[in-house]
Amino acid sequence: MIRVASLHKQFGGFHAVDGASLEISKGSITGLIGPNGAGKTTLFNVIAGVLKPTSGTVTMEGEDITGLPPHTLFHKGLLRTFQIAHEFHSMSVRENLMMVPGGQSGETLWNAWFGRGRIAEEERRLAAKADEVLEFLTIDHLADEKAGNLSGGQKKLLELGRTMMVDARIVFLDEVGAGVNRTLLNTIADAILRLNRERGYTFVVIEHDMDFIGRLCDPVIVMAEGKVLAEGTIGEIKANEQVIEAYLGTGLKNRDKVGA
Repeated sequence: MIRVASLHKQFGGFHAVDGASLEISKGSITGLIGPNGAGKTTLFNVIAGVLKPTSGTVTMEGEDITGLPPHTLFHKGLLRTFQIAHEFHSMSVRENLMMVPGGQSGETLWNAWFGRGRIAEEERRLAAKADEVLEFLTIDHLADEKAGNLSGGQKKLLELGRTMMVDARIVFLDEVGAGVNRTLLNTIADAILRLNRERGYTFVVIEHDMDFIGRLCDPVIVMAEGKVLAEGTIGEIKANEQVIEAYLGTGLKNRDKVGA
């Protein structure tokens, strides 16, 4: 579904992504791991159009999407979340979800004046869809809560819910488990698995929690120093000497600590 070929991203003399090439299969949940500073988030930002690459290409189902802006990729079904959740903190959880779909009737001055009936009907449909999403994510009891009052894990669920308000096809999740307690992390994992199996979502997940990666992801891709170092199952990755040295520099005796 996604093919990245010889991708480079430089900031001055620093090579954040240094010739990375990889493929993401349609319908997969692919894990992307590596030490801090490996280039994972920069790679996400380039694929998702937040940053333009220095060189190299990104294609989506054969279409060159290199350097396209995020709003264009959004309409193609490519979405990403961020390490720090971005919510409209003074709006309710339901209203945050209702804001997501583009091209709403109320966005034009003409409709605001003369199309109030159409706007009201559209808002009823969006509210119903938002409530369905919140029920799917098991946070429907928070529908009327201000989004700014949510816990870190609940905000991550809200971000996942945003992808469900549009026809998302591939979702890039950046450290979805950061700062999230184990119970909510399991809820997030369950939601990702259901979206993948029941609705055909393709996911790419950056995460440092190896239990989370091991439960969800196949394959797992490892980056180090801006390059793709290895790819395989979680078992193969944990047994890979190069991966262990990239994390710890101490060899096979500490292989169980990869990702700690």
